[in-house]
Amino acid sequence: MDQANVNVTIHFIIYGFSDNPTISLIIFIVSLLIYSLTLGGNLTILLLISTNHQLHTPMYFFLANLSILDMSLSTITLHKILLAFMTGDNSLSVKSCMAQIFMFLSMTCNELMILTAMSYDRYVAICNPLHYHMAMKRRVCALLATACWVWSFLENLPTLVAFCKLSCYKSNIINHFFCDPVPVIRVTCSDTSFLELYMLTVGVFIDGFPPVILTFISYVFIISIILKIPSNIGRHKAFYTCSSHLTVVTLFYSTLIFQYLRPYSLVNLDSNKVSSLFNTTLVPMLNPLIYSLKNKDVTTAFKRKIGKTMTPN
Repeated sequence: MDQANVNVTIHFIIYGFSDNPTISLIIFIVSLLIYSLTLGGNLTILLLISTNHQLHTPMYFFLANLSILDMSLSTITLHKILLAFMTGDNSLSVKSCMAQIFMFLSMTCNELMILTAMSYDRYVAICNPLHYHMAMKRRVCALLATACWVWSFLENLPTLVAFCKLSCYKSNIINHFFCDPVPVIRVTCSDTSFLELYMLTVGVFIDGFPPVILTFISYVFIISIILKIPSNIGRHKAFYTCSSHLTVVTLFYSTLIFQYLRPYSLVNLDSNKVSSLFNTTLVPMLNPLIYSLKNKDVTTAFKRKIGKTMTPN
């Protein structure tokens, strides 16, 4: 291999899923469809929440934050592969790649914390309903959401600095559809032992365990309270208010665990691309569907909005 190629890299090539034109076309159509549905679904959720006063509650405030995160995550990860197919240019500057890694990690971290805040909201609503409006005041919700956004960016600054210090690359071909940390680490010939240890430590002990434990504890109390409700209708109604959040949490955590809680040297990049596609595109697309299909308030607001649109003045 040429020494210049080893030491100097001014841009990366995003490989995507295949260099076969037919497969690339199929991937492009599917990705564009998923991205369109993700934007459409989450924008609809945001529109309904912003225009319907009945949805101006803490739960829907956090849902609005989740919708913004889902759209951001899909845009960050899919925009390059979509542009590459339309323009034929699948190159990406090193600075753009580092920025994409930083934004991807920050948005993922933020989503974990927002989902944890939503579990706390459900805990207060079911386990302490008389004090719900006091505990989840608008100012408290705003502070929680702001803390999630600020912390997610601050926490990943050391990771960004460490990636920017990588100066040696064996290849400039990224075997992924965006600049995911794992394939970038695979192509560098710089020492990444500290970077890998830091990301694993932060991922497990800060981003992973605390949200999982807090969410688990919340649902232990929630389930214990639900089981004490004497009527079946009451139990069903109480569990129904948590089912959409629990479904989203299960989907998001299961894909993250499969992707990143393994040594990077053991990660199969091809299978990692598939799981990453599910986590960064399908889950954000499914979230609005899960919340709309499992939530009567959202479906009622949607039907009312459609009715107003179709009713002539």
